[in-house]
Amino acid sequence: MSADEHNYNFESASSGASLTFPMQSSALQKNGYVVIKGRPCKIVDITTAKGDRYGQSMVHLVGLDIFTGKRLEDTVSSTHNMEVPNINRGEFPLISIEDDFLSLMNGDGSTKANVRVPEGALGRQIKANSDDGKDLLISVMEAMGEAVASSYKEVK
Repeated sequence: MSADEHNYNFESASSGASLTFPMQSSALQKNGYVVIKGRPCKIVDITTAKGDRYGQSMVHLVGLDIFTGKRLEDTVSSTHNMEVPNINRGEFPLISIEDDFLSLMNGDGSTKANVRVPEGALGRQIKANSDDGKDLLISVMEAMGEAVASSYKEVK
């Protein structure tokens, strides 16, 4: 084969890291994480029902979407594999707030601008402290391509 027969195109690449990993539903625990109906959720309740006439135990999961707070439920066999989201947490200095998005500084000096100002009291507090000129460190949780600001602290 000549070199001309292979046309490779490497315009984009990823780290190869998966957004989720499999775990048997019987191994899941309360306060852990799981994907229910395609959404990353924190498990708030988990119950196991005795086996049916074929011996299958069932696991009932109740979770809260970590980004929207919406309650989601699923019932699966205890031997069924469920997807568990890879959760990344980090703290980033706040640069500015533009159009309801936080502009944050990554460790390499680049900016991270995909994090919305949180709704409710947390968002109001971040905006007020930023308007007062305080230096803030924002805690961000990321999963499955989404990110949310979960808390903040003032840098002194």
